[in-house]
This record gives sequence, structure tokens and C-alpha cells, in this order.
Amino acid sequence: MPHPATHFATEAMPQILFIDDEAEIRTVVEQLFRLEGLQCSTTANPGALLKQLTADFAGIVITDIHMPAMHGLDLLQAIHAIDAEIPVVVLTGYGAVSLAVKALQQGAYDFLEKPFDNSHLLEVAQRALEKRALVLENRALKASVARAQQPGMRILGQSPAMVQLRSVLDAVLDAPADVLIFGETGCGKELVARYLHEQSSRREHNFVAINCGAIPEQLIESELFGTDAGAYTGAEKKRAGKFEFANGGTLFLDEIESTPLSLQVKLLRVLEERRVTRLGSNQPVALDLRIIAATKTNLKQLAASGAFRADLYYRLSLVEVRLPPLRDRRDDLMLLFSHFALVAAARFHKEYQPLTPAQVQQLQQHDWPGNVRELRNMAERYVLLGPAVCFGKTDAPSDGISSLMSLQQRVEAYEKSLIEEALNQHHGSIKDVMQELGLARKTLYDKMAKYQLTRRDFLE
Repeated sequence: MPHPATHFATEAMPQILFIDDEAEIRTVVEQLFRLEGLQCSTTANPGALLKQLTADFAGIVITDIHMPAMHGLDLLQAIHAIDAEIPVVVLTGYGAVSLAVKALQQGAYDFLEKPFDNSHLLEVAQRALEKRALVLENRALKASVARAQQPGMRILGQSPAMVQLRSVLDAVLDAPADVLIFGETGCGKELVARYLHEQSSRREHNFVAINCGAIPEQLIESELFGTDAGAYTGAEKKRAGKFEFANGGTLFLDEIESTPLSLQVKLLRVLEERRVTRLGSNQPVALDLRIIAATKTNLKQLAASGAFRADLYYRLSLVEVRLPPLRDRRDDLMLLFSHFALVAAARFHKEYQPLTPAQVQQLQQHDWPGNVRELRNMAERYVLLGPAVCFGKTDAPSDGISSLMSLQQRVEAYEKSLIEEALNQHHGSIKDVMQELGLARKTLYDKMAKYQLTRRDFLE
């Protein structure tokens, strides 16, 4: 099964920032760590070191105590004001035990006496890096759980492809990078774009979507950049474009491959400079926004053929996310169908009838060229018009996947569909599902684990 792929700029390795006012010590320490395959940068300037630190800094700091620019204990406090869990190792002069104790009391990870043993320094640094990696991993896990529990846009599915996709998206939620989404028609490219917006720190600002293939070529430039009064005949007052309207938030450019070549060079300039100038104006407007572009075609091939600017493609594809087609995530079919059908039942004030095993098999046999959009439309027709219209008047299974399934596989598929239906009906209530199906709690949890069903996917 193909998995969603992503391409990132090379992530920085865990770093060791070393600060000491003696140039010879800095040189020796930098060489020592580099020989061990560890990235190390050195400085004598506390201010320069502090500028490199953020709460996401994936490394440690090793600092001397006695420095002319700033005392090591003061630097320790400044580092912990940025993130109290950045490990800081302090170097003290021989016999300065009181200073070392004071540093530990103020939150230092460890201390070494000068002159220090190289192997001891490497051991302490490695332990500190491992601790920092664990801290960041725990933070990411907690943030992921919090996102799954909060209301808002969600991406359903427990197939390996979707688990990996969510992991990729969560990793780049607040990354200062534009995103290119590739996927077939109906895969949910705008859903993914909205997820990236609503789960990010930009959620309080506008999400602006524009379909580049649906706007006439002569109008798309004014739609994106805006116009000043008198820019052309009929432009009586200035109007902000989509870039300005999305300022602070996210601009989603769907069908980016349809953008005229004449406009692509201007779009590239806006992406690089983060400024936009309205048509008829000479005054640029500064932008703080994320651009998410989407395409159903291979932009790299278009760029090679000259139908799309190569420089724009490489600028957009810093983070590239590929959405799996529905035929490659069949394990998610019933979860998605039930979700769409229950939403439709609430909207149309209709009762949702669980699918029969034969109907489940028909879903599994279909290739879904229209992907999730086609499945959603089918679920809505099923609720609105009934199973006879949606599936035909017979429940007899057709030739295809069902004829290739063993008895055990058919039993498991039916059992999984029953558990999914019960979880959907009871909005993830384990107690109610246990009562309906007559299962013990452990048995239910074992079966959910077997079929990769997660309770949070069925919460109301």
C-alpha cells in the first residue's frame, strides 16, 4: 500500500551550544564533538547564544561559569526563561564546589570541573541530549492527544496511510514553511489544508480558499493581489486581494497548476518577499501568512515540460504532502461511510440503517475513482433515498473481492463492521457498545485493537 509521502527541508540535528571566553577551549570542544558525529557550535557571546534558543530547541547548552560578558549563573536563568527544560551543563574552576552546587540548585543539568576529561564530557552531553529528546517527544505526544480531543476539523482513518499522514501534518502544523498537497480529485485536499490551519497557531485568523482554475485568467491577478482606485476602468475604490485578506492566517490555492504562467512569476515574488502590491499601487503591504497549494497533477513533470515554473514548484514544495487515494485505504471505508451517513441522518432528519454484510462487500469491491467525495455522496444518497436506490434491490454479493475472501476473512469483516456500527451509534461509549454486543470490556478492547478501531474516532 502506498503511503503518503512528505519532503522536508533537512531537519537540524540535536545541537550542542558551547560558550566559553577561551578560544582554544572552544576549538578543542568543537572538534571533540564533531569527531563523535555531534553537531556543535561555539561562541563567546551570550547574547548570540540566546538568540539561537527557542522552546523547540532540540539540543543542550554547555557554559563556563566565569565569563566577562555574563556570569554563567545569569546565563542559566536566561536560558530557563526561554525553556526551563533545556539541559544546561556548567563548567566550573577547580575547587569551586559552592558555585557548582548553586548551579544545580538553580536547575543546571550537571557540572564538570576544569580541566575536564573528554570522555566524561561526551558522556554527560549524550545523556543530556537523550533527556532533551525525551522531553520534546513527550510534549509532541501531549499536543497530539490534545488536538485529537478538541473540537474542530479532524482527519478520520486508522489505516497505516492515514496514521502516517496525521503524523506528518502534526509535525508541520506551526513550521514556518509553505505546503504543497498532492492528491487525486476528491481525496480531501481542502480538508487537509483546513486541518493545518485550524490546528495551528494561525487559527484565530482567516482561512481563505481560492480555486485557481475557476477564475478567469484576466481576473485572477486582481483577486489575489487586490486593486487600487483607478487601477483600471471600473475600479472606483481600492479593494484588498486574497493575500491581504488572509494576512495572519492561511491562503489555500487549489488547482495551483491552473495558474497562468504570466502570474506565476509574480506569485513567486510574493512568496519570497512576503509582500504584496495592489494593482495600480506602488505601496507594498507586508504579509505574515502561510501558503498552502494543492494540485492533482505532477507539478515536477509540468515544470520539466515548461508548463509550470520550476522555481515556483521548488519554492512551494519545501513541505510536500501526498494524500492516499481511497482505494489504498480500504480499511477506512466503513468508518468513513458510517460517519458521513450519521451526519446526513442528522441533517435530513432520517434514521440511519446499518449496512448488511453484502452491502459492506459492495463498498469494498468498488474502486472509488471519486475517492472520499464519492463515498460521502453515496452515504448521503443511502440515507436520503434508501438502500434500494443506493445499492440496488438485491443484497446478493457480486463476484470480485468477496469470492476471493475465505470464510474467516468474511467473518472478521462482518464482525468489524458490527463493532464500527455500534461505536458510531453510541458515539464511542464503550459501556453502551458492551451492552449492545454482549461483550466483556477486555474482549471489546481486544477486538478494537485487532481491527485498529480507536474510540476517539467515534466521539460525537
